[in-house]
Amino acid sequence: MSYPIVDIHTHVYPPSYLAMLRSRKKVPYVHDPPSASGGARPPSRLIILSSDDNPSTPLDQRGRPVDSSYSDINVKLAFMRRHGITTSVVSLANPWLDFLEPDEAQTWAECINNDLEETCARVNRETAAAAAATENPSDDGTQTQPLFAFGALPLSAPDSSIVAAEVARLKTLPHMRGVIMGTSGLGKGLDDSALDPIWTALQDTDTLLFLHPHYGLPDEAFGGADVTDRYGHVLPLALGFPLETTIAVTRMLLAGVFDRFPRLKILLAHSGGTLPFLAGRIESCIAHERKFVANGGSTQGPQRSVWDVLKTNIYLDAVVYGEAGLKAAVQAAGGSDRLLFGTDHPFFPPLDGKVDEPWLSVTTNYKAIEASFGADKDAVRAVLGGNAIRILNLE
Repeated sequence: MSYPIVDIHTHVYPPSYLAMLRSRKKVPYVHDPPSASGGARPPSRLIILSSDDNPSTPLDQRGRPVDSSYSDINVKLAFMRRHGITTSVVSLANPWLDFLEPDEAQTWAECINNDLEETCARVNRETAAAAAATENPSDDGTQTQPLFAFGALPLSAPDSSIVAAEVARLKTLPHMRGVIMGTSGLGKGLDDSALDPIWTALQDTDTLLFLHPHYGLPDEAFGGADVTDRYGHVLPLALGFPLETTIAVTRMLLAGVFDRFPRLKILLAHSGGTLPFLAGRIESCIAHERKFVANGGSTQGPQRSVWDVLKTNIYLDAVVYGEAGLKAAVQAAGGSDRLLFGTDHPFFPPLDGKVDEPWLSVTTNYKAIEASFGADKDAVRAVLGGNAIRILNLE
């Protein structure tokens, strides 16, 4: 490989996290079906959405099957080799630690984040030792570190100072490159003023926030539970997740979060949802809103335009699975230098079970990047790895 490929959207559930989920009986939880008589044990089931916990669905069929790809870092490394990925920035997947009782949040956040740091350190040591033993450095003479991480936040902790302290602590861990957070914040959305101390901590420490959806939209938005059950996860994942991200960031904009915290840095999952496509409409609606002071109303509207925020505060991953969506993301971001490759592993695996072959969910993203930039090989290399190396300081 003549240039690095960096996956910034790739998840892992550390064994300690899965053990915690197995101890629970309500969402989120992991259910282990009993072994069939004389047969192998069916795969464990991960139930992370309330809509997956329908009592009318047999327990052994709820949620999604979860195998070693969710927690075994060796499976992650094999996936990386299969797809030519040189470095991954792993993160805990939804629902992160949002569901924890307040008195448990700090302990679990430190435990999970220490697990991630120790895993990165071990893998990178072993990789360096193996390269030295085979005298096989990378093409430019440097050794590639294959693993970094985004830490999880103890958002349910009883005081925001605990969250701020964890943000500061993560900056001292050598392999941490930011934090991951869901769009509900403390439960009231990202325009909640109670989040200001967390925005302050992120801005003051120059910590990147990877913002990822989880809850989607209510079943009613898609026609009710019967409809969503009929079509599985298509509506919540294809539409609910992107719209959740779009709404969350727009609420931040309307609440003046980006006015008060102009140096906040946020990486949006799934190419920002529909934000790049709808930015112009959002801007137009703001300009015509009578409730805002600028138009004679009493509510202070945003001082900065959505376009300015997209070009200065926002980074987008390239997990959009198509050329049209990727081009919208690039145009909204003002160029390819704010776009970063991702796979969303281990989600969307091959349904035929051929996990040792290239995954459609990954090759589709590769093809979209190649098609979007054509002969501009520098842009392709930047999106696939160069941007991540620069933005996340992966040198």
